Amino acid sequence: MADTKQPRRAPRVQSARTTHAAPARTDKLPFDIEEVLRRVRHEVRSFADAAMFELAAKGHGSLFEQLIACILSIRTLDEVSLPASLRLLERASTPDALARLTPEAIDALIQPVTFHEAKAYQVHAIAVRTRDEFHGQLPADPDVLQTFKGVGPKCAHLALGIACGHEVISVDIHVHRVTNRWGYVKASTPERTLAALEAVLPRPYWVELNRLLVPFGKHVCTGSRPKCSTCPVLSYCRQEGVTSHR
Repeated sequence: MADTKQPRRAPRVQSARTTHAAPARTDKLPFDIEEVLRRVRHEVRSFADAAMFELAAKGHGSLFEQLIACILSIRTLDEVSLPASLRLLERASTPDALARLTPEAIDALIQPVTFHEAKAYQVHAIAVRTRDEFHGQLPADPDVLQTFKGVGPKCAHLALGIACGHEVISVDIHVHRVTNRWGYVKASTPERTLAALEAVLPRPYWVELNRLLVPFGKHVCTGSRPKCSTCPVLSYCRQEGVTSHR
């Protein structure tokens, strides 16, 4: 049976084709971020969406819910963090409701996410502070969000991008690995990759990048032995750091 699932529509971009700094290689095409992301978008259409985007599609798209879910996802597979987030948010999806739970009750709902006990206390503290200091409404400000314990740039940016439509880049291990492997940026840490991407990536792709590269990094451009032989962007990818592949 033919696959009738349509790929996600590409955003409109102007001058996207002139935004890379990858080194010239005679065996590779000039790096074209618009074409590369078009191919990635088509490649991942059959894979599960990244956890926080799927959570939003299931009705948990508020900034508070997205921030809580991102904390649960840290160092945890989507297959584990998504069900845990759903269990918690179906029980208590607002700051007031979550603040009324004890950390122990939260912990029981979010197992088996990594560091679940510590995260239970972090989540409870965020709920209490949001209720008491911000009157139940989280400010849509990345600097404010990062004052909560456990919230770094990745979670602040991703939550704001999904919940509020802010044009911000969220860099996790997949985005960091893939964009550096492509040669699109060259940075030693996710934080430096974020700064490098902000300088070259066209703004219409800032939110979508995480949505595309999480499944692409999980299933194609994997951490060890990436599937280079069947990768749709091999002709553009510089394969930086790749010593073995499938």
